[in-house]
Order: sequence, then C-alpha cells, then structure tokens
Amino acid sequence: MKKDTRLIHAGRAKKYTGTAVNPPLVRASTIVFDTFAELKHATLNRGNRVPFYGRRGTDTHFALQEAMCELEGGAGCALYPCGAAAVSGALLTFLKQGDHLLMVDSVYEPTRALCDKVLAGYGIETTYYDPQIGAAIAGLIKPNTKVIFLESPGSLSFEMQDIPAISSVAEQHNIVTILDNTWASPILCQPFALGVDVSIQAATKYIVGHSDVMLGTATANEKHWPALREHSYLMGYCTSADDAYAALRGLRTLAVRLKQHEQSALTVAHWLAKRPEVETVLHPALPQHPGHDIFKRDFSGSNGLFSFVLKQGSQRQVEALIEGMTHFKMGFSWGGYESLITATMKLQNLRSAILWPYSGPLIRLHIGLEDVADLIDDLEQAFARFAEAAG
Repeated sequence: MKKDTRLIHAGRAKKYTGTAVNPPLVRASTIVFDTFAELKHATLNRGNRVPFYGRRGTDTHFALQEAMCELEGGAGCALYPCGAAAVSGALLTFLKQGDHLLMVDSVYEPTRALCDKVLAGYGIETTYYDPQIGAAIAGLIKPNTKVIFLESPGSLSFEMQDIPAISSVAEQHNIVTILDNTWASPILCQPFALGVDVSIQAATKYIVGHSDVMLGTATANEKHWPALREHSYLMGYCTSADDAYAALRGLRTLAVRLKQHEQSALTVAHWLAKRPEVETVLHPALPQHPGHDIFKRDFSGSNGLFSFVLKQGSQRQVEALIEGMTHFKMGFSWGGYESLITATMKLQNLRSAILWPYSGPLIRLHIGLEDVADLIDDLEQAFARFAEAAG
C-alpha cells in the first residue's frame, strides 16, 4: 500500500474495531480474568498486546502501537506521556553509569538539558557532535560509547544528518542509534530502512495535529524492542486511552494535512528568501539548503516548520516583529493546524560542538492551515513593525 492508504488502514484490524470504523475508546486500570489460565497467559504475553493491566494498555493503545509499527517499520512501540518522556525513556533504556553518549549538537533544547542536568548526574558522559559529521563520527567513538542520538533535521537550525552513514558506523561498533523523527512524522522518513534502531515521535505534534494532547512514542527494531518494552513498563510510563484515541484519529488526516503544511510553508519560504531583511532561509526542501541532497535522498516530503535568519536586529526590533501578529501566535511546540512564531537571539548559546555562522536573530515559523496569502500579509506587517522599531 502507498503511504496515504497505510495511514487510513494502520491499526484498524478487526480485533480492535469490531464492527465499527474506528477502534473504540477503552479505558481501564484493572483487567479481570475468568480463569487462572487466562491470567497466566496475559502475564506471560506482555509483549504481544494482550490486556493485562491498564498500565500496559488497552485495545485503544494496542491499535496505536500497531499503527506506529506499520507506518515506521518497527517491531514494537512504547507510548509515553509526552515526546520528552519518549526521549528520556529511550536513552535510559540503553545507558547506565559510566557509559558515553554521542548527542547531535543541533538537538531539541530539552534533550540537551536532559543530558547536561540529568544524565550527567547519573554518571553518563555526553559528547556533542557536528550534525553534518556523517561517517566521520567514528573518530568520536570511545570504548564505552553505547548510544548515538540523531535528530534530522535539527531543531531551530535544520541541519540534515547522513543517517545511513552514522547508522552504519554505529552498527559496526555495536552502538544503539536513536533518532528523533518528529519533524518527518511517521511517513516522510522511514528510519528503520536507514539503519536506525529506535525512532522517537513527539506525537503531540503532527500525529495528533490539533495542539490539545501530550503524547510520545518510541518504536524499536526487533533487536532492541524487548529492552525498550521492559524498561518502559518497569519505569511506569503509560498514557491515557483518550490521548491514544486522539492520536489514532489524527493519523487518518496526517497525509492531507502535511501536504497543505508543505505547500504553504514552501510558498512562505520562497517569499522570505526575497526579503531584504533576511540573511538566509533554513528549509531543507530548498535547493540552496546545505543538506538538500540528503533531504531528497532520505525524505519523501517536508512540512510546515522552518526558520529564517535576519541580517541584523535588536531585541526591541525582534519583539516588534513577533508581537502584534494576527494569524501567527507566539508559543512553543508545533504541528497543529495553527501558525506559530518564536525567536532566538543567540543560537550559539545552544551549541557546543560547532560555531553558528550567523550573527542575526533567528525566527522559527510553523506554517499552519490558514490561507497562505493571509499569512504572508501578516509577515509583511511584521517586517513593517521591525523597520519602525529601528528608529
């Protein structure tokens, strides 16, 4: 099946839907059994989507997990209360005191904070690496390196990583590769085909698609699924059946939403590239992007999230630009139907392995499902406020 068709059918086996179109919403803590044999069977089949206790999941959760495995190509999927929990849950599955982690330097800021403030306290050493290092990452591997963490494209700055090259090096050294695949959603990049061991989604974003649910997933290949499944269960990670149901519903419209996000974002990106205030537009689908060739090779499309760098601008000017918008709202996260805008004055403060080449402020946009002409008009007025604030 083509990916758009898979989105419609994934996780909709008759054992979950019965005679309905959608898997029903099943809430439960205690699961009751008629016989000891049934209870024993459930106890021994914790990895086979058999109801046992609410924390393991109900058929609503199982339907979502099955859908994620089918869409990303993994063997098993663990659910978490948010994307950050999926990151921490996956990392702590494969790391212990004395281990070494290679973390991409362009990673999502909360993941960097996790490494610096939590993992360091557990005696886990982190080395940040250039996102464009490719196979040369072999030179950073130590005898105690256990995990290489990737995020492609990178948060805020959108560097593309050579996932197959890094995964190949990791496999040669028996190192686990974990990819934050949220930007691509489950359908724009196939992580396991590129050699990744664990793929993470902040399902809060494009999977749910409506900015009203916190949810994370970590899907693993056959080799690493048993460890991820057991650790996640023992650590108490679980999610609401209502949230799993919302994610299943979001999956059904993911393809059509992404196509509109992509089309509108590219229109805005091309418009921004012609603005005299703009130094560069950071969008991997643009031919001038440094990682465009990797993007074309490994990704089947783009979405609504990208950034641009201003040639210059004071704090006052940037505030004038992002305040007073009609359609773009200031807020964290992305992936919902609405357009968002945030600003970062000094991205170098979030880098330690590479030198950020630009001195101007960075503006990140999420292009929502509004009419693109209205969004461009909103940005036009924002640039007018930006110029006025320079006086």
